[in-house]
Amino acid sequence: MALGKWIGGFLGFMSGGPLGAVAGIVLGGLFDAMLDAVNTPETQGTFDGQSGYAAGGNSHYYTQEQFYQGQRNSFLFSMLVLASYVIKADGRVMHSEMELVRNVLGQNFGPQARQQGNDILKKLFDEQKRVGSAQFRQTVMQCCDQIARNMDYSQRLQLLNFLVLIAQADGSVPASEVTAMKECAQWMRMNTDEVDSMLGLGKDDLESAYKVLGVSPDVSDDELKKAYRRLALEHHPDKVAALGDDIRKAAEKKFQEINAAKDRIWKARGL
Repeated sequence: MALGKWIGGFLGFMSGGPLGAVAGIVLGGLFDAMLDAVNTPETQGTFDGQSGYAAGGNSHYYTQEQFYQGQRNSFLFSMLVLASYVIKADGRVMHSEMELVRNVLGQNFGPQARQQGNDILKKLFDEQKRVGSAQFRQTVMQCCDQIARNMDYSQRLQLLNFLVLIAQADGSVPASEVTAMKECAQWMRMNTDEVDSMLGLGKDDLESAYKVLGVSPDVSDDELKKAYRRLALEHHPDKVAALGDDIRKAAEKKFQEINAAKDRIWKARGL
């Protein structure tokens, strides 16, 4: 599998723990080569506590650019692991559904991601079939815990946003997929209401706008403004800028949709 520049090179926090174990199975020899590339005598024992990070049980020194690339790769692989769980939450994977997922990957991450992400997802589905749904669910739970320990809240929000986009790709989001996304959110130590908020993005009705801001229609103006300020701070695109321009652009689109929901409510209330 030629992953090229989309996932490859520096591993980030997925080089160890449950994510590393899944990557080793799914990516096979490619993952081993990636691990060997950063597990050399020259890099061992040179962690400086700032621009380096622990990887695979050893300490390494990386430049800031390499560190960010490792974080990005870990983000992308984490997204695919969780997406494989959400997509198959209803017990099946439709060809039409996968085509739409490929489109989501291509639109957000470019043509390389369309095929490479598709290949990785297929291998993740194979692994889920091999170990069984109950064991795979346990693995995803452990991966979410690793994600929570290595990504800040804003990055986890953007990760969850991509899961919502993928779930919406076929035009409907069954209850089983909503439950799976809320499980992932909970396992990543997030408020499960974030899923409902993101499902309301892009809609033009007032009820959805309130869901986006995570408040009820009878909330006071002061509480409404407080909720918006919190949301704007957590979802600001600058929070995920280090993960790459494509992820930042997706965050900008989401931020614009949050502001559109806010403007709809403000107009209805005469604020």
